[in-house]
Amino acid sequence: QVQLVESGGGLVQAGGSLRLSCAASGRILSSYVMGWFRQAPGKEREFVAVSYSGVGTHYADSVKGRFTISRDNAKNTLFLQMNSLKPEDTAVYYCTTYRAGNYFRTGSYDYWGQGTQVTVSS
Repeated sequence: QVQLVESGGGLVQAGGSLRLSCAASGRILSSYVMGWFRQAPGKEREFVAVSYSGVGTHYADSVKGRFTISRDNAKNTLFLQMNSLKPEDTAVYYCTTYRAGNYFRTGSYDYWGQGTQVTVSS
């Protein structure tokens, strides 16, 4: 069984930074494609970033240039470094493991963490 536990969320002022972590157990992250999604109140869960099992990443246009997805394979942990945060980045952030299909759709992922709240004040 795969377990994902996110941490690092919090309250930050606009322009600030946060680093989210996702600790995994039951699966070796280095072998899998991993993603970050987010869900704001009243909105659907949306794609943020994906880290391919080899070299390569992809970001939503809304976060490109501000967010960076990375891994520490030795610690089996996925990260999301978020800089220049904006109030519209406020959401619950989830890490997830890819199963098959379109990388940008929630239905293509199987295991999800419980989420961590990020709140950006203006």
